[in-house]
Amino acid sequence: MELPTDSSGWLELFESVLAEENTIDFDRFTYDDAWDLGTAMASRAVASSLPVAIAIHFGEQKVFHRALSGSSATNDDWLMRKFRAVAKHNCSSFAMACKHRASDSDYFVEGGYDPAFIALAGGAVPLRVRGSLIGAVGVSGLAGEDDHRFVVDALLAFRR
Repeated sequence: MELPTDSSGWLELFESVLAEENTIDFDRFTYDDAWDLGTAMASRAVASSLPVAIAIHFGEQKVFHRALSGSSATNDDWLMRKFRAVAKHNCSSFAMACKHRASDSDYFVEGGYDPAFIALAGGAVPLRVRGSLIGAVGVSGLAGEDDHRFVVDALLAFRR
């Protein structure tokens, strides 16, 4: 994915990312579904030799986690920070990163957020059941936009 170079490009990307993720909604999503989605994501990552950590949360509960060869505890830290962005803003961490880059304001200063607590980087996507946020699905270990794409592609494939 080629990233924008100016604020209007980031705003367009924000709107596009938000529109796509808003199409991802489930009638139900169970613990077994979390296992099935997580293992499918892990299989795809293993097949591509991706050094990632994968997690699925229902609210604050971690219902799936897999760390692959080449990942580290740092990836788990990134996942938690990305999940906090989803919970705080009800959109993907990548959407928030795009929105932040489209504005002239400093998200962390103006919002009073600690960058060690919340991350504006791609990789965590809302998990919604009938429009309600129930958790998030996340990947860490690639470039942020690639983490995001990996999760969105997995959710779209799983939804079918």
